[in-house]
Amino acid sequence: MGSVAAGLVLLITLGLSRLKPAAPGVDRSTLWIDTVKQGPMVRQVRGPGSLVPETEGIRQIGAATDARVERLLVQPGSPVEAETVLLEMSNPELQRDALDAEWQLKAAQAELINTRVKLQKDLLDQQAAAATVESDLHQAQLQEETNEGLYKEGIVANITLKLSKVRAEELATRNEIEKKRLAVHSESAEAQLAAQQARVEQLRALSQLKRSQMEGLHVRAGIKGVLQELPLQPGQRVTPGTALAKVVQPDKLKAQLKIAETQAKDIQIGQPASIDTRNGIVPGRVSRIDPAAQNGTVTVDVALDGRLPKGARPDLSVDGTVELENLASVVSVGRPAFGQEEGQITLFRLTSAGDEAVRVKVKLGKSSVNTVQIVEGLRPGERVIVSDMSAWDAFDRVKLK
Repeated sequence: MGSVAAGLVLLITLGLSRLKPAAPGVDRSTLWIDTVKQGPMVRQVRGPGSLVPETEGIRQIGAATDARVERLLVQPGSPVEAETVLLEMSNPELQRDALDAEWQLKAAQAELINTRVKLQKDLLDQQAAAATVESDLHQAQLQEETNEGLYKEGIVANITLKLSKVRAEELATRNEIEKKRLAVHSESAEAQLAAQQARVEQLRALSQLKRSQMEGLHVRAGIKGVLQELPLQPGQRVTPGTALAKVVQPDKLKAQLKIAETQAKDIQIGQPASIDTRNGIVPGRVSRIDPAAQNGTVTVDVALDGRLPKGARPDLSVDGTVELENLASVVSVGRPAFGQEEGQITLFRLTSAGDEAVRVKVKLGKSSVNTVQIVEGLRPGERVIVSDMSAWDAFDRVKLK
């Protein structure tokens, strides 16, 4: 009897060891169950971001000179025109330099006029001297011709004829010299006037620069838009290059999205996108992709094609979706809580009765924001649990309550 009892215990123990553990119960209302479908699937990636001004829709205003802030005339958020004065500054040294440059320009202009008049007078004197020598030459040539005729008739001596020839040759030489002197004087006058004119232009440019710097003390918006930043206080001193104000054009904005680097590999320039401003959805297209990743994300710029809704402004938080491709006919299901694209995972597939789910291996293909392609393991029409089932990793079957 003892042997029989021991045998029975051994058989019962062996049978119990081969029994599968009881399937745990799971509340159906806490699960996300989706049906496997076959048909088109739009691949998308999504990421948060913000609206930022386009390059041509933003103007950073910097200080051109040392100055002291006197008055702030416009507050951030106010609409401005191109000629709207945002703030006024002062610089006594600049004002003094501007007046000095203006007086130097006037003095140089007066000197130019004086030089031109003097050179014209010298030119006239030179021309008169040349004309006198030329007249004397003509008279000497006539006297030579007359003496030559009288000499042939024996009226004048040979010495008189020779003296008249020498006189004519001397005046001819002087006439050539005077012509050269006149030409050299004209070139010299032009050079002096050019040098003086260059001096005037230099001082005019300096005067215009100082005048422009003086006008820059009245800081203007430069473009029509909205004043976004004015980080100054009256009495504050600024140096060249200090940021004075920032003006943006609200109608020239783009979306700047942060896409996870694992999802950004298929994004291309020109792909369609949609931007959710929480007050409307605006269509757009990818215009730039940052070549480097930062903090696990890639910055993607989206140029907006549609009209922005009311309330759209720089730094407004948005959500963006980029359409990667449209797959014609694939088997797909809602994206599981875990699992990478082109990877393999296990999911719980519902039985035909729908009261239990068994674990099956599934090979994934391309993924989208909310869906994923099924390559192997599931068929259209089957239902699977796509929510997190990591709490039941030790079980291959669960009961649905």
